Amino acid sequence: MSSQTITADAAGTWKLGDLPVHRLGFGAMRLTGSAAFHLGAPSDRDRSIAVLREAIDLGVNHIDTAAFYFSSLRSANELINSALAPYPDDLVIVTKVGPYRTWSGEWGTSARPEDLRAHVEENLRQLGRDHLDVVNLRRMPSYDSIAEHFGALAELREAGLIRHLGISNVEPRHLAEAQAIAPVVCVQNRYALDRPDPATDELLRICGEQGIAFVPFYAVAGEGGERGASTTHDEEVRAVARAHGASPAQIRIAWTLHQGPHVLAIPGTGNPDHLVENVAAGAIRLTDGELDRLNAPRRKAG
Repeated sequence: MSSQTITADAAGTWKLGDLPVHRLGFGAMRLTGSAAFHLGAPSDRDRSIAVLREAIDLGVNHIDTAAFYFSSLRSANELINSALAPYPDDLVIVTKVGPYRTWSGEWGTSARPEDLRAHVEENLRQLGRDHLDVVNLRRMPSYDSIAEHFGALAELREAGLIRHLGISNVEPRHLAEAQAIAPVVCVQNRYALDRPDPATDELLRICGEQGIAFVPFYAVAGEGGERGASTTHDEEVRAVARAHGASPAQIRIAWTLHQGPHVLAIPGTGNPDHLVENVAAGAIRLTDGELDRLNAPRRKAG
């Protein structure tokens, strides 16, 4: 498919609280290297900055990032700040807190509730902001309930450091737990075409009923996760891609967006050509027959 003139508005819009965003956004994790964190070679800084600026030119107004997105030489937040500040008025930057990495790249002890203010302030410092548009609490395996952690973020929201709150890596019960404390504008969970997950299917449904944005991560990478996009695709994906003159990755993004008007896609890349392709995927319209074909292996596995 031709992708040169397709911009992010082709995917439609949704609101994170009172903040309108195009449903096709950008994930900053891949900006820092050939793989996330310290797993690959650090990126070329100039190219990463160019990718961010091109994303804005293509109409992207929703960027997902975190202070713990860094490689041995690159920080996603620093790149965003350098490339885009002063920020466009319509740009919504979403970050997340909870996990912690030392500067050597090792994963440290996840945050206690009293640690979260420092996590928020570090994101503010790196991004050069006086408040954060949206902060997601990333639930870590070390805590089953999110009430104390989410409550700490709700206090920072009341203090004006955060505008809206979201949650990540959760089950339906965690959403109810958070909503009893403060409004939730988005839920981020791992979710992909080739990764059946009945619990997250239920969460997606609940979010749709309640008007909450559902934001899958690793939707393109699949089982590759932080190491990068999957190169293994079912024949159903390849066949639909051929029918649209698209890449399998574009079909995976399109499938993600077809899961509901409240679903936002945040594919990440440090490659300018891949960026253009990812944004163009927002214009792909899958037929009911194509969706049935794509979902068939998922139904069997589930």
